[in-house]
Amino acid sequence: MRKILKSREINSFLFLAGLIFLVGLINPSFWQPVTIINCFNDSVVFTFLSAGIAFVILTGEIDVSIGAVLGLSAAVGATLLRDGYGIATALFAAVFVGTVVGVINGIGVAVLNIPSLIFTLGVNGVVRGIIYVYTKGAWVENLPADFTLMSNRILTKNVTYFYGAAVLVVIIGHFILTRTRKGKYFVAVGDNSAGATLVGIPANKIKILAYVLCGIFSSVAGMIYASRIGFITPTAGNGYEMKAIAACVLGGLSLTGGVGSLAGASIGAVIMSSISRILVFLGFSSDYDNTITGFLLLTIVVINTSAQNHTVRKNRHEILLARTAQKGGEKA
Repeated sequence: MRKILKSREINSFLFLAGLIFLVGLINPSFWQPVTIINCFNDSVVFTFLSAGIAFVILTGEIDVSIGAVLGLSAAVGATLLRDGYGIATALFAAVFVGTVVGVINGIGVAVLNIPSLIFTLGVNGVVRGIIYVYTKGAWVENLPADFTLMSNRILTKNVTYFYGAAVLVVIIGHFILTRTRKGKYFVAVGDNSAGATLVGIPANKIKILAYVLCGIFSSVAGMIYASRIGFITPTAGNGYEMKAIAACVLGGLSLTGGVGSLAGASIGAVIMSSISRILVFLGFSSDYDNTITGFLLLTIVVINTSAQNHTVRKNRHEILLARTAQKGGEKA
């Protein structure tokens, strides 16, 4: 029980619960069950995005192209649906797009050893350009009604099928990362890539796999986005990468890698996606959304970095004291 209470996921959950409690004190209507459940339903896109990028962050890397991947995947899938193709075909095409971009990112970072921030930022620009070329700068509209209505279908107690699927995926992914030998490779690579290689873990392959999974999750998020919104603009998904990264940080993942879980990332996704709704209940404009997102990201990163630096200094001090005591004993 002590271990569970000290876990990062519990801290993230308590933060979410405290946020709901405080907003409810200011505006009691926020405590209505439907409103709270809708906060979870609204987070389904960011849950997939955050879970996908969590694989990359666990390996000690970053991916700032996920918003563009979401936009291109949504545009490709929506175009096929508009032109009369089935949902399965559209989903396959969208996932193929995410897989290709994931492979490119993985090779660039793991094989070519290009810093992940620089490489994925470049890929982000390329993919954004492809979206404009593919859509010719126009919106993708007139999607089939059976597709757009899927986002509103209720599983139970006002919880949508989409969010239920997201929870199931997170549970499976969390189990794989924490309970299987190969799943733990992601954390091992992020904790010490060189050391992982020395013990036989294929660090480069794990990083490529992480980027592929991130691309696939982003593509699925793109199709869900298309279903929820009902149309796709050339700027779809713009800025979503920052919210997904912030969700992971709020969920307890360390940007240096090796620490965190998909469960924490999914909780962070609920927090980030709830900001707009919370602002409305507090009487503020949703224009503050990005400002608050950036502020939360900076605050948590500063706190985590300060804590890590304090731990490093403390460990060095203890090692120095031990060595000093050992030398004193030898002289005596």
